[in-house]
Amino acid sequence: MSAQRHTELETGPRLAMCALLQGAQWIDFATVRDLIGISDPMVSKHSRTLEDAGYLEVRKGAVGRRPKTWFRLTPEGRTALASHLAWLNELGSTSTDEGPEGP
Repeated sequence: MSAQRHTELETGPRLAMCALLQGAQWIDFATVRDLIGISDPMVSKHSRTLEDAGYLEVRKGAVGRRPKTWFRLTPEGRTALASHLAWLNELGSTSTDEGPEGP
């Protein structure tokens, strides 16, 4: 795996969603919303972007009579997340602490 920038993951909620999903098989919509701290429309918007990129699988169903939506990362999504995180680490390691001297 090479370190590579993935623009689909540069928005905070999308990166957070992928980070949350990397450690789970399936997570339901409400749990994603609550743990990331964004509104229902934002979960829908960001999940659609990730799904369109091939990073997220969405399953819709019902529990009793209530509709429910679950998410999980696809293998491509897991690879993209790992690659993007490696890119961020490389980016951080290229910076130096050489700054202006203090007063």
